[in-house]
Amino acid sequence: MHAAAVLAGACLLAGCAPAAPDRPSNAAHPTIVSLNPCLDAILVAVAPPGQVLALSHYSRDPSSSSIPAQVAARYGVTGGTAEEVIAARPDLVLASIYLPQPTRAALERAGLRVATFGSPISVAESAAQVREVAALAGRTNAGEALAARIAAPPASRRPPIDTLLWQPGEIVAGENTLIAELLREEGFASHAARRGLRQADAVTLETVLADPPRLLLVAGDAPGQRHPLLAGAMKSMHIAAFDPALIYCGGPTISKARARLRAIRAEVEARP
Repeated sequence: MHAAAVLAGACLLAGCAPAAPDRPSNAAHPTIVSLNPCLDAILVAVAPPGQVLALSHYSRDPSSSSIPAQVAARYGVTGGTAEEVIAARPDLVLASIYLPQPTRAALERAGLRVATFGSPISVAESAAQVREVAALAGRTNAGEALAARIAAPPASRRPPIDTLLWQPGEIVAGENTLIAELLREEGFASHAARRGLRQADAVTLETVLADPPRLLLVAGDAPGQRHPLLAGAMKSMHIAAFDPALIYCGGPTISKARARLRAIRAEVEARP
C-alpha cells in the first residue's frame, strides 16, 4: 500500500495521467508515454489524445517545447522517472537514445516496451523517424501524411543569402545538422561555414559587427545578442528573430521552420 501511494503521489505532482489498473492493452493502437520533447511533437501530430497518456515535462516549458502551449496543456506530463512512467502503465514508452540505462532497465523490468530514437540530422532522417513513430502508434496513414509535408519541395531557387544563425549561447550550428540543411534548402548560404566555423563555435558581438552577414538570425538572448549596437548595424545587415524552438527538432517543427525562413527571406528581398 505504501509503495502504491508513493507512485500515485509522484504522478499527481508531475501532472501525469492517472494509472488505469484494469485498462486492456491495445496492440493496434498502444497507449504511449513520451519522454522527449521532439518525440512529443511527432506523437501529438499523429496520434489522438486518448492514446497519449503523458508527454515529457519539457513540453510544458516554453524554452524547450516544440508544441504550442495550448496543445501541451491538454496532456499529462511526467518528470521522466521510472516510477511515474510505470504508474501510468503505458503499452509503449518513447525516449531518446540518451535515456539513462537504469531508467530503461526499470521500465523493461516492469514489462513496458521502450523505443528509443536519435536526433535526425536531415529532412530525410526526420521523415523516416516520423514514419517509425507513427507505425509504433498504429497510425501509419497519419505518419505518411506528416512525412510528406516534411519532405515538401523547397521554395523556388533564388540567389542564396549570406546568413548567420546566432544560436542561444552565441554559438553557431554545424553544417551537418537539420537546421543547416533547412537553411540551405530555403536559399540561405552559411556565413559561419564561409568563416570556417564549426558546430558550437562561439561568435561574439564584435565578430558579427566586424564581418556582418547580409542576414543575422538571432535565436538567443545573451547580452551580445540583445546589445543596442545591433540596432545601429541594421543598415549593413538585416536582423530577424528566430525562435530557438525551431532549431533542434524535426517532425512537424520542420514545416514551421520553413514557413518562418520563407517569411524572413521575403523581408530581406523587400529591403531597398
